[in-house]
Amino acid sequence: MFKRLFLIALLLLVIFLAYEWLTFPDVARLAEEPPKTTAFMDQRREQLRAEGKDDTIHYTFVPYARISPYLRRAVLVAEDDSFYEHHGVDVKGMQEAIEKDWQKKRLAHGGSTITQQLAKNLYLSPSRNPLRKVKEFFIARSLESHLSKKRILELYLNVVEMGESVYGAEAASHYYFQKSASDLTPAQAALLAGCLPNPRVMDPAGPNKRLRSRQRMILSRMRRWGYLFEREVLTEKKPEATAPATDTALDQTPPTDTATPEPTATTETTETTGTTETTETTETTDTTVTSTSPQ
Repeated sequence: MFKRLFLIALLLLVIFLAYEWLTFPDVARLAEEPPKTTAFMDQRREQLRAEGKDDTIHYTFVPYARISPYLRRAVLVAEDDSFYEHHGVDVKGMQEAIEKDWQKKRLAHGGSTITQQLAKNLYLSPSRNPLRKVKEFFIARSLESHLSKKRILELYLNVVEMGESVYGAEAASHYYFQKSASDLTPAQAALLAGCLPNPRVMDPAGPNKRLRSRQRMILSRMRRWGYLFEREVLTEKKPEATAPATDTALDQTPPTDTATPEPTATTETTETTGTTETTETTETTDTTVTSTSPQ
């Protein structure tokens, strides 16, 4: 009897592994083409439809060079300060997260790197169940094997949620500040980076105390590292470095760094019943997906 149960369990395991292998995402194609949409976008759109709400998704893909270096640096220091040192998974960070979860008796700390967050956004779900974390681990390693660090960061900055139905740096910059992602000030970049742990609660359009606190913390780290390149900031770890005396950009705080969303945006996605319109261009231009909920 035991032997029979063991064989059944083994067969089920083989079937499961075969299924996972056959459905494993082809991450290599991301080296050449941007994602038209992500699992997170699709799931959020379905939720909004189920609630009878507008399912418009704001998302525009732009190349790395068209994202402000302030935002690139702000996201790195806020979300993954060992990005250039790990290979997709920060083992030490995961251990610390597990210890905190064990102490609190609940799954609260993900310990996820930017690569893991990208894997989750592209292909998985916000669920914290162990099986999803295992999938996230292997997809993250695959992303690191097939893509450069620069490409991973570029993809992450373009697809990460930055507010209700707002995804990526370009869409967020237009939606909150009516400008391109390339023109963000340090204070605006820190505000967007600060919302990432929970963008629907820490809304850049009306920053709460927690978001303002994170914004100040991120700006402080950016000032401390001065104007080193992102990779130098994170691998050389130079907290004593300061910006040149003549440089004051990191001290700028625009009088309107609280966002004011536009009523309409050119970066919207429209999905009509039975058809989806998609406009794609090369990596040096915008990729816009537009969608409206069915009537």
